[in-house]
Amino acid sequence: MLQIQHLTITHSKDLRVILKDFSLTLNPGDKAVVIGEEGNGKSTLLKWIFYPEMIDSYAEAEGVCAKAGERLAYLPQQLPAEDAAQTVYGFLSEEDLFFDSSPKTISKAAASLGLPIDLFYSDQPMGTLSGGEKVKVQLARLLLAQPTVLLLDEPSNDIDIDALEYLERVIRTFPGIVLFISHDETLIERTANLVIHLEQIHRKQQCRHTVARMDYREYTGRRQNAFEKQAQQAQSDLREKKIRDEKFRRIYQRVEFEQAAISRQDPHGGYLLKRSMHKVKSMERRFAKEDAQMTEKPVQENPIDFTLGKNAVPIPAGKTVLDFALPQLWTEDGERVLAENIRLLMRGAEKVCITGPNGCGKTTMLKQIWEQLKNRTDIRAAYMPQNYADLLDLSKTPVDCICINGDAEERTMVRTFLGALRFTTAEMDHPAAALSGGQQAKIFLLRLNLSGANVLLLDEPTRNISPLSGPVIRRMLAAFPGAILSVSHDRKYIEEVCGTVYELTEAGLQIPSRCSSVYATPSSSWVGAM
Repeated sequence: MLQIQHLTITHSKDLRVILKDFSLTLNPGDKAVVIGEEGNGKSTLLKWIFYPEMIDSYAEAEGVCAKAGERLAYLPQQLPAEDAAQTVYGFLSEEDLFFDSSPKTISKAAASLGLPIDLFYSDQPMGTLSGGEKVKVQLARLLLAQPTVLLLDEPSNDIDIDALEYLERVIRTFPGIVLFISHDETLIERTANLVIHLEQIHRKQQCRHTVARMDYREYTGRRQNAFEKQAQQAQSDLREKKIRDEKFRRIYQRVEFEQAAISRQDPHGGYLLKRSMHKVKSMERRFAKEDAQMTEKPVQENPIDFTLGKNAVPIPAGKTVLDFALPQLWTEDGERVLAENIRLLMRGAEKVCITGPNGCGKTTMLKQIWEQLKNRTDIRAAYMPQNYADLLDLSKTPVDCICINGDAEERTMVRTFLGALRFTTAEMDHPAAALSGGQQAKIFLLRLNLSGANVLLLDEPTRNISPLSGPVIRRMLAAFPGAILSVSHDRKYIEEVCGTVYELTEAGLQIPSRCSSVYATPSSSWVGAM
C-alpha cells in the first residue's frame, strides 16, 4: 500500500502553492494516471513520492508518504545527464538483478520492447540512443528490478507504436501499483482505473485536486456533464435573483416613499409603515442568506485558447510543397545506412505523418528535409524539433525566446499571446529551462504562429501536451491552412489530423500494412499519395 497524507507543495521562487492538503491511498491493482495542464506539478508529485530530496532545489513540501515496505521504481521524464554518459551495458549493470537474470529472460525483455539483444550489452552511450530507445532501455532496467510500485513520468514519450502496445500490457497486467503521467490519451483510456486531476484555477492563484476511482473517459464525461449542469443551475439562479431583486427594489422604494410622505399627524399610519419597513429589512436579510447559498458559477482550468496559422498565406492545392528524393539515409554519425530509395512528394495543404520503429531515422530524415526547405522563398517553412533546445535558448525567458526585434510593442503582443496559452506573469519572466516540457512546446507553437509559416515540420508535436489540451492542439493543427509534415506515434493525432501516413522502413517510405485498429479507433483509414 502507498499512502500520502496531507501533502502541500509550494514553489520556492514565486511561493505558488501547486498542491494543498493532498491525500491518497493506492493499493495493488490501482493504475492511477496524473493529469493536468503543463506546470501544474505532476512530475513534482512523482519525484516527491520516490525521493523527496529531488524537489528541494525548487519546491518545499509538507506531508507524509507511507510506503509500507513497497519497492519503488521511477522512470524520469528526461534521462539524467550522468546516465546519458553511461554505456547501455553500464546503465543496465547498475541493476543487480541484471546479472541474476537468465539470458532467456533478458532476450525476452529485449524482444518485447522491439530491441536487439545485442544492444543490452553494447558500449553505445545512452545519450546517443533515439528518444524511444532511451525510454525502452530504462523500462527494461526498471522491470528487471521487480518493483511493487511503478512511478512512470511520460513513459509513452517518443516510443513507437509496438512499444506503446507493450507499455499498455505492462500497466494493465502489473500486479502492484502503477502511478503514471502521460500525454497519450489512447494509453490513458486503455489502462487507467483511477484519475488524479491537478488544476490551477483563478489565473493559477488557487490549486485544486480531484481523485476519481473511474476510467478516464468516464471521468471526463462526468466532469463535463457536472460542469454544464452546474453552469445551467447557476444561470437559472442568477435569473431568479434578478427577478426577485427587481421586485424587492420596487417594494423598498414604495415603502421609503410612503414613509417620507406620511404626515406626522397620522401616528397610526406611521406605525404601519414602521412595521412595513421592518418586514422589508427582514426580507433583505433573508435574501442575503439565500444569495450565499446560490449555485456558484463553475470554475475549471481551461485548455489553451489559440489559433495557429492566422497570418499564414494559404497554399494553392496544386502547388508542389516538397519533392524529396534520397538514395540512402545514413545515421548522423555516418556509420550505417538506415533506409534506401526514399521519395516523398507533397502538394497543397497536405497533412502528412511519418511513423516507424524507434531508431529507423525519422528525425534524421526530417532534419534533412528542413535543410532543403528553410531557404525556399516561394513558401515559408518552420521547424519544431523533438529537442526544443536545438532551436530555443532555454536560458532566456519565454518572451525573449519569441521576440524578434524586442521593442515594447512586440513584447506586449507576445505577453498577450502567452496569456492566451495560460502562462502567468511570473512564468513569462522565468527562464524557459525552468518550465515544463509542455510549456516549452507552447512557446514553440507561438513561435511557429508568429513566423507566418505556411509549411510546418513537426517532430512529435503533441509529446508534451496534456491530454486535456490535446484535443485543442489537434483541432488547431487539423485546421491549419498550410501543409504539415510530422513525425508522430500519437494515435489520436494520426487519426484526427493526418490525411496521409507513411512508415519509414529500410526500403523507404511505405503505406503501413498493420491493422488500423492499432490507432485511435477502428474507423481509421490510411491514405497514401506516392
